[in-house]
Amino acid sequence: MVSLPDTLEAAIAQSVEATQRAIASGRNRLQIEYLFPELKPMPVAKQYLDLLEQQIPDLGSQVKVFFSDAGAAALARRDWGETPYRIYGLDELLEPVQPEDDAFVIVAPTPVEIAIVEKITTQSDTRPCIFLNPKFQDVAIIGIGYAGRQLRERFLSTLESCYCLRPLDQGAVFRAYPQPWQVWWEVEEEYKLLSETPERPTGEELDQIIAQAFPAQTKKGGLLQELQQFLKALSQ
Repeated sequence: MVSLPDTLEAAIAQSVEATQRAIASGRNRLQIEYLFPELKPMPVAKQYLDLLEQQIPDLGSQVKVFFSDAGAAALARRDWGETPYRIYGLDELLEPVQPEDDAFVIVAPTPVEIAIVEKITTQSDTRPCIFLNPKFQDVAIIGIGYAGRQLRERFLSTLESCYCLRPLDQGAVFRAYPQPWQVWWEVEEEYKLLSETPERPTGEELDQIIAQAFPAQTKKGGLLQELQQFLKALSQ
């Protein structure tokens, strides 16, 4: 069993291993999430991509990496120097998917780019399409009506949550493919596994899991405020 990581670097390494397992099992629409407040996407993307290239050579030599805009892509090309993968903004190419492409990694896409992201994913067919820290949960942009429901059913529901690490107050929600979703909580300076579920636990379900484990504990405002304690531990 993959255990809760103790550093951000360990989390990134775990996510690459989870990516490898998912691709080997035939999954090709993968979502990777490190849900820390104020996390900078570019250095995390660089670490992930470097490990991806080292550990999954079967991914192919023609890997395209997309950022949300041309400015971010230009910054990555400048700072990263020569790379084995090609870097673009989502708005740079008229036809972002070509027959020679082997895989696609899209860094921190938002609902604003959802049309081009869905186009890339559809045209990639069986080739791996990896979403690194996507921001697809913005209901204000995606919508809560018929159009939003259609988008979720047509596209968002097809994404496999390959890796997720979300810090909570004194704990974390964690998933590394193919493991179930886990909820961990700090008890006497150690992290204890509270539950495993086949689906991502919602806020209300998290409250119930924690309340059942610690029935005597109560906190104003609920137990799911994302504080800095766990993040600080990962960043050391």
